[in-house]
Amino acid sequence: MTFFKLQNELSAGNTSCFEIVSAFIENIRSKQDLNSYVEVFEDSALSRAKEIDKKIEAGTQGKLAGLVVSIKDLLCYDQHHVSGGSKILEGFESQFTSSAVQRLLDEDAIIIGRTNCDEFGMGSSNENSAYGPVKNALDTSRVPGGSSGGAAVSVQQGSCHVAIGSDTGGSVRQPASFCGLYGLKPTYSRISRYGLLAYASSFDTIGLFSKDIESCELVYQTIAGHDPLDSTSANKSVNIAPAEKKAPYKIAILKNAFADEGLQGEVKDHFQASIEKLKNAGNTIEEVDFPLMDYILPTYYILTTAEASSNLSRYDGVRYGYRAPKTKNLESLYKMSRSGGFGDEVKRRIFLGTFVLSASYYDAYYTRAQKARRLIRQATKKMFEDFDFVISPTSATTAFKLGEHASDPLAMYLSDLYTVQASVAGIPAIVIPDGQDKNGLPIGLQVMADDFKEQDLFSFSEYLKHIG
Repeated sequence: MTFFKLQNELSAGNTSCFEIVSAFIENIRSKQDLNSYVEVFEDSALSRAKEIDKKIEAGTQGKLAGLVVSIKDLLCYDQHHVSGGSKILEGFESQFTSSAVQRLLDEDAIIIGRTNCDEFGMGSSNENSAYGPVKNALDTSRVPGGSSGGAAVSVQQGSCHVAIGSDTGGSVRQPASFCGLYGLKPTYSRISRYGLLAYASSFDTIGLFSKDIESCELVYQTIAGHDPLDSTSANKSVNIAPAEKKAPYKIAILKNAFADEGLQGEVKDHFQASIEKLKNAGNTIEEVDFPLMDYILPTYYILTTAEASSNLSRYDGVRYGYRAPKTKNLESLYKMSRSGGFGDEVKRRIFLGTFVLSASYYDAYYTRAQKARRLIRQATKKMFEDFDFVISPTSATTAFKLGEHASDPLAMYLSDLYTVQASVAGIPAIVIPDGQDKNGLPIGLQVMADDFKEQDLFSFSEYLKHIG
């Protein structure tokens, strides 16, 4: 049942928010082996459900009354724990609520729990969590994607209507593809990052998962917009009117999209089938060159690791979170707390970031990567002067086996090949379910648009449903 149908049932008195939340909690209990939740906010969710039921009876409810939402373990929620999937924040309780979560609460949404994720959002498989890996609900031997894998599975398993995740280089879009969901990464600055634990501040965005595009659009329109608490949020109104641009569309495909030797045959076949479907519906599809393609992934990893090195320096064992025992002095406290509190992948990225920011290599790596980023954004923006959308596969493969890339960080990093362009350029992108492989594993189609064209992405998603 879609959320809109559910609201009709609530208004008619055929069900209640308390019954809905209770059913979702039972669902989570019955599927604990998926490890999608770090913590279920059972008491606060049920208490809030009762309050909203009273509002519905009085006719004073907000527009999201009855919507049950999970939040990634990177988002702060007052008087609830948040750990970023890391031991370094063990036992930490947030003292405030993130802006995105607060806007949901203001419209009477119910937060059911915090979901498992790769530590501080660093990973593409959800195997880098201090709480253990998340399993794909369709095949528990496979990953759900990362870093927002728990958020994706929480929707996939049917324990909430919408999940809030974060996307730095594909952390919403890749799990959406692996789990058969809609996954939105908005324009950088479109949704406030206030209250989101930082990984790479100039890349981080708050994104959404849902099984239907209507719920995704409604939640986006609720939480997007300027926030004075986030100096990087865009002071630009949110367009909730239908997109002006209608089909037929002019769509670009990057010639490099098929160049990856690791592209799974079934992913390629489904992508080509989508192209033919769009052509048959009267849309114009053109292949375009993007000569900077080989620079996108290294640019992304140089800059994000540099920012991670800076952002994660605040976790030192002194003020909050994990503190190593038996330390002798301040230096040993820092070293032992950070060594014991951070996982291997986080330490790897801190080392890389510290290296590229060091005096000897700053200009050779960090400065050049910033220049490359500017050129990539300019070249990406230029494509939208001639095209409405750019489409591509989301990932080179469907969900891979747990542990398959554990000993090969480079193979894991390459799984971000198709998603990082939108992140480096700061543009919005959405993943749309696009069939399955022979094993029944989902395949996702990625659609990118120009800055602040999220409404166009929603319209295009609806259009794809209607043509096939």
